[in-house]
Amino acid sequence: MRIFVQNFRYVRSAQVCRALMLASSVLLAGGLGGCAELRARMGGHAAPAPAAAPAPVSAALPPAAEVPPPSLAAIVNQQLQLGHYAEGERQLRRFLEVNPDDRVAQALLRQLTVDPEQALGHASRQYVVQPGDSYSTLAARYLGDGGRFLILARYNRSTNPSVLRAGQKLRLPASRLVSTDAPEGAAQEQRAAPASASSEARARRLQDESVALLHKGQRTQALERMDEALDADPGLPSAGADAQALRQQLVSVYHQRAIVLYRDQQLDQAISLWNRVLAIQPDFEPATVYRARALELKQRLKQF
Repeated sequence: MRIFVQNFRYVRSAQVCRALMLASSVLLAGGLGGCAELRARMGGHAAPAPAAAPAPVSAALPPAAEVPPPSLAAIVNQQLQLGHYAEGERQLRRFLEVNPDDRVAQALLRQLTVDPEQALGHASRQYVVQPGDSYSTLAARYLGDGGRFLILARYNRSTNPSVLRAGQKLRLPASRLVSTDAPEGAAQEQRAAPASASSEARARRLQDESVALLHKGQRTQALERMDEALDADPGLPSAGADAQALRQQLVSVYHQRAIVLYRDQQLDQAISLWNRVLAIQPDFEPATVYRARALELKQRLKQF
């Protein structure tokens, strides 16, 4: 009996080993299919094959937002007025891509790209800059259009059209001189001498009087006297801290008046005041910005 049980266990173990070997061969031969076949042979149900993983979809990145071109006033103020002609031309071309019908931008681009000698002529006359002059006022007076300041500046090889000082010598095209603000014509062209010694002495005397009035506590009278001094000579050097403080206050007053005129669209008067501000203080940036806007608005109004 004991021998029979041992033989039975031996036979049973052999059968289990053969079953395991069969299962291993099926798995090795058929992978997942062999596993399913094995389950079928053993009475189980085959598991469905896993679904194929979807192909990765590359996410489309949104295009980078394009930076809009600066405004025309910013181009004039930050590039052209400061003599950055190459960058100004690049920004003007970008501006015209968005605003192809803008005539002011077209005119400015032409002034940047044409030969100023060919456009204005080789023959020229000398002009000595007067207090309050700018390339815009000279272009309006002698070329008939203040918006042509850029080509006049290039005609004089200016590297910074925003800076123009009394006594500086310029070239004006002889064939295109058009006096628009004085009936005497030829006499206007001859107005080329710098401020005389007597006017300079008078300006210094008025400035000294304004400081004396300030020390007496008469601020209003001091400002009026300083106004007269700078009217006689906007390039008058400042005599001390008190004189400089009065000049700064006058510049602020002029600027605020010009803003009111600008909002009322009295553009010529506003531009004239900003010209005066810049003659006194060339680096006064608010006047430069507003003056450029006024010139741009004036050109736009001419189109209607």
